[in-house]
Amino acid sequence: MYLASISASIAASKSLSMSDLFSSNTSKTPAGPTAQERQVLSVTDLNRQARMTIEQRFNQIWVSGELSSFARPSSGHWYFTLKDAKAQVRCAMFANANRRARMQPANGQQVLLRGRVSLYEGRGEFQIIVEHMEPAGEGALRAAFDALKRQLDAEGLFDSRRKHALPDMPQHVAVVTSPTGAALKDVLSVWQRRYPALNVTVVPTAVQGAEAEGDILIALQRAAALAPDVILLTRGGGSMEDLWVFNAESIARSIAALEIPVVSAIGHEIDVSITDFVADLRAPTPSAAAELIVPDGEELLQVIAGQRRRLQVTLQARLRERRLSLEKLALGLVNPQRYCQQAAQRLDDLTARLSRAVSGQGAAASAQLRELSKRLTTQRPDRKLLSLREDLHKTQGQLQQALQRGMDRRHQRMGESSRMLNNLSPLPTLARGYAVLRNDQGTVISDASALRSGQKISAQLRDGRLTAAVTDIAIGATLDTSAQASKPK
Repeated sequence: MYLASISASIAASKSLSMSDLFSSNTSKTPAGPTAQERQVLSVTDLNRQARMTIEQRFNQIWVSGELSSFARPSSGHWYFTLKDAKAQVRCAMFANANRRARMQPANGQQVLLRGRVSLYEGRGEFQIIVEHMEPAGEGALRAAFDALKRQLDAEGLFDSRRKHALPDMPQHVAVVTSPTGAALKDVLSVWQRRYPALNVTVVPTAVQGAEAEGDILIALQRAAALAPDVILLTRGGGSMEDLWVFNAESIARSIAALEIPVVSAIGHEIDVSITDFVADLRAPTPSAAAELIVPDGEELLQVIAGQRRRLQVTLQARLRERRLSLEKLALGLVNPQRYCQQAAQRLDDLTARLSRAVSGQGAAASAQLRELSKRLTTQRPDRKLLSLREDLHKTQGQLQQALQRGMDRRHQRMGESSRMLNNLSPLPTLARGYAVLRNDQGTVISDASALRSGQKISAQLRDGRLTAAVTDIAIGATLDTSAQASKPK
């Protein structure tokens, strides 16, 4: 319809011009304008005005047809002819527009173009400046895609609340893809680098073609039967027709029914399929999906190392606390032997310090003597030397006396400490013939009034213990009177 309108407009313009140019002066019609009043256009002006008129009238159009005479010069622009059974038109798609095309055009393809109608002024050729190109059937596919997307969204299959979270560190991943595709190689390469311990099972399937839908459904069920931690459904890039199987309603419902997290990575980042919306996670590319599924092994090792260091620090602090508690408990126990050991250790420490002090003073005296000898050698003061020697002997005698007095005082203190310990101990008392009496409840008996005749008592002696019965009680009797009473009359 657009082409017919353009042709009619140009034909009308040409008819008017020819009538004006070849009209006769003898015609019955009114005489035309004079030569000075005629508007004569150059070919350039004519083509330019025609181009401007066409571009204003047909600024944005969609047109479909078959590609032919396709050419791609070194400039990067595309030149081709679009035709149908009855007509054809020249087309140009410049490099800045054809870079965005998602197809590789070839002669004989049926395409749908969007662009503006123009005129190539250099040759006066009518043409279309193409801004967008897609396969002729892609429009219908896109409409079907949008309709299915709205339907499944209304049913809640895209709801984020029904999606499963991916495990932080999966152990087993099932990959549903073509075993010969580049996508599988990319995925395995990423996992080998980031997480080589991962167990991977490849479930082969066709990813395009008439049998792909059934194959993918069977592959998803086989993958679910393996009970992996994650299922990855992936393939490489392609045209919309190549990726169309991943827009199948049956595959979308099969993914939604799975209880295992599913990651969808179909095509490139600009490719979007129904499985991307239904899956628990959508990745822009197969490699990106591989990185999203597993953690980075190096980062994981660093985290583990940090946790190990923190655990060691915590355990060491706990051990220090327990050791201090045990030491406090041990210090609270009373043991005479320990006091003796501490006193002996203290004595050894003082002796060592005294020896070091003596050695230090002797060394200082020796150094002083050497200094005096040096000065004597240089000055030769005979009398001063004699005086210094006397002072030295005197000092040495005083030092020896001081050291001896210190040693005597320390030995005296040690003896006093030992005597005090012996006085506090019951053992010397028992060795002198005394005994510790206890009743049958184990209570120490210190008063004769606490006894009764016939009562059994135990006596702790120096080297053993005996049991006796009370036959006589003499309250107030002393050791001497008791001895006299025991003599035979």
